[in-house]
Amino acid sequence: MASTERAAAGGAGGIVALSEADLDALLALSGSAHWNQNEADWHTMLRLGRGWGIRATGADGGDRLAASTVVLPYGSDFAWVSMVLVLPDCRRRGFARRLLRHALDGLAAQGRAAVLDATPAGRAVYVPEGFADSWGFARWRREGHRTNAAASAAAPRSRALTEADWPAIEALDTPAFGASRLPLLRALARRLPQAARVVEEGGRLRGFVLGRDGRDACQIGPLLADDEDVARALLADALRCVAGPVYVDLLDGHHRLQGWLQSLGFVFQRPFMRMVRGRSKAPGDPGAIVLVAGPELG
Repeated sequence: MASTERAAAGGAGGIVALSEADLDALLALSGSAHWNQNEADWHTMLRLGRGWGIRATGADGGDRLAASTVVLPYGSDFAWVSMVLVLPDCRRRGFARRLLRHALDGLAAQGRAAVLDATPAGRAVYVPEGFADSWGFARWRREGHRTNAAASAAAPRSRALTEADWPAIEALDTPAFGASRLPLLRALARRLPQAARVVEEGGRLRGFVLGRDGRDACQIGPLLADDEDVARALLADALRCVAGPVYVDLLDGHHRLQGWLQSLGFVFQRPFMRMVRGRSKAPGDPGAIVLVAGPELG
C-alpha cells in the first residue's frame, strides 16, 4: 500500500490498511498472543482478504503496529472475521473494538454477514456487537509423534490428493462450509502436501483432509468425511506425516474420535464457538465437518 494511502487511511493512531510490508509486525502481534500463525498464514490471509491495523506508541516510546483485524470474504453472502489482536502493552485503549467495528461496518455496507470462531473470552466481546452462537468445537494438541495412530482395520484407506480430486473436494466442501473456498484449500494443500489426503470409494469422494505448518505446531484441518470411520482413516494417515507438535480443532459431538485422540496423547486446550452476525445461523451444514481449518480461516 502506498504511503499516501496509508496516511489517508488514518495516519498515526488511525486505522490503516495492512499489506505484506507489515508481515514482520503482524508476526510480532500473533506471536505476542502465543497464536500459531506463521508468515505463510499471514501471507495467505492478506492475499485472499483484507486487513486493517492501528499504529500506536508502545511502552518503549516507539511507533509500531499495535492492533490488527482481518476479513476473508467467502462467496457473496458472508465473510470471516479473524486476527483481532492487540499488543499486550497497547491493550485497554479500545483498539480491538475500533477495528472490529470498522470491519463490521464495511461488511454491512456490502450486505455480507460476519462469521467468526470465538474463545469464551472473545465471545464476551462479540455478543454485545450482535454475534450469536451457532455450534462449537475444541482444540486438542499432541506434543510429539505417537506410533499407535492407526485406523481400524475395517476403515477405508486414504490416498494422496491429486489434481483431479479438486472438483469433488469443492463439491463436498461448499455446502458444508456455506461457500466455495477453493483458493484457500489449494493454498493449504501446498503447505503440508504429505498430509493432503482423500478417501474415494466406487468413484465417489467420501472425505478429504489438509494440513499446514505453523509457528509452534502443525495444524491438521479441515477434515470433511461422510462418517467417522472415514474421518479416522484420513486423520490417522495425516498424523503419520507429522513428527512434532500438532493441533486439531474437533467439532463437538464426535465422542469416539475424541477418545481416540486422547489415546494418541492429544490434550484438550480450549473451546471455541462459531458465531454469526447478520443472519439467523452460521452458513453451511456442519454435518460433514470433522475438523475445521482453524479459527482464523473457518
